[in-house]
Amino acid sequence: MTALIEAASPHVMNTYGRVPIALERGQGCRVWDVNGKEYLDALAGIAVNTLGHNHPQLVPALCDQIGKLIHTSNYYHVPGQEQLAAKLVELSGMSKVFFCNSGLEANEAALKIARKYGVDRGIAKPQIVVYEKAFHGRSIATMSATGNPKIHSGFGPLVEGFIRVPINDIAAIKAATEGNPDVVAVFFETIQGEGGVHPMRVEYLRELRQLCDEREWLMMIDEVQCGMGRTGKWFAHQWADIVPDVMPLAKGLGSGVPIGAVVAGPKAAEVLQPGNHGTTFGGNPLAMRAGNETIRIIEEDGLLANAAGVGAHLMEALQRELGGLPGVKEIRGQGLMIGVELTKPCGVLVARAAEAGLLISVTAENVIRIVPALILTPDEADEIATRLAPLVQALLAE
Repeated sequence: MTALIEAASPHVMNTYGRVPIALERGQGCRVWDVNGKEYLDALAGIAVNTLGHNHPQLVPALCDQIGKLIHTSNYYHVPGQEQLAAKLVELSGMSKVFFCNSGLEANEAALKIARKYGVDRGIAKPQIVVYEKAFHGRSIATMSATGNPKIHSGFGPLVEGFIRVPINDIAAIKAATEGNPDVVAVFFETIQGEGGVHPMRVEYLRELRQLCDEREWLMMIDEVQCGMGRTGKWFAHQWADIVPDVMPLAKGLGSGVPIGAVVAGPKAAEVLQPGNHGTTFGGNPLAMRAGNETIRIIEEDGLLANAAGVGAHLMEALQRELGGLPGVKEIRGQGLMIGVELTKPCGVLVARAAEAGLLISVTAENVIRIVPALILTPDEADEIATRLAPLVQALLAE
């Protein structure tokens, strides 16, 4: 009998509370660890693996690109950048794109755009409205915009220039900014991911768009986690029929290949000029091929409709299995971005679910987050619900 391989990383910095499994390969919405155990992947690399694992069209395209060019630098034009930028402009109704490598980098660039937008208008110390429970990254600036004190701890002083308000409360943002001429932008996630899968209401988004127009603020929407088809539209804010001025993207845009992008509308597209911002790896040929192929496959395979339809099916299955349980506070979300909020902390479920062959995450201490690949089938959605239900029931009974 072959001895089990222990999952360990003794030479890697201990910055993650890892589940003691090491994954080796994947196919579709399933992955296998180094010991051959199979898991249903309801996390998709934290909303990254849009097309699942080992996609039969994506993998050959990436291999083809690796055999041509991986990286050149931004001293030169990269044809894939223009192709992907043009497509993102078409899908968003916006104007221009800056490419980087991650959601954090995209959000950092958005903050720089907002500040320079203000300075260019004669505002010496621009201020940006951000939200309670928001998450925008772990750099010093994006961490400062984030609404989680635990993430701030030990890393002060934070960056100044942020005004924090609760979500879905137009009166609160008006009160917090009353008579303040230094506000230049509002920055938020359409659906807060790390904060507990909290959606912005459609009515609030429309009121906020109007307020930004009235006050000449940039509306900056972080679609890093909820964008790229996850909710059943290309970008979650499109359910409200609005268009932002700045939109950071990442995660699902590259189906697992590191990529970030900032899409800008007319008010913001020309703010950054040569020397204002840059990146060594951003927009490299491999990442651009990944982005272009991801969008092509989403379109050709009808994955927006699949995300909406299978997402609704999954929501119904979760409601059926869990909705009536005392201790289940709410099941919410849209498409394939779903949160199950319990009345008690449930972080232990991550390891218990893995033991049961299901990959999930827990965020905001008591919210089970489910963000599978957009290729998920109705049968796999049912399997997520049936595997999760007894684990939740057992936890609530403790």
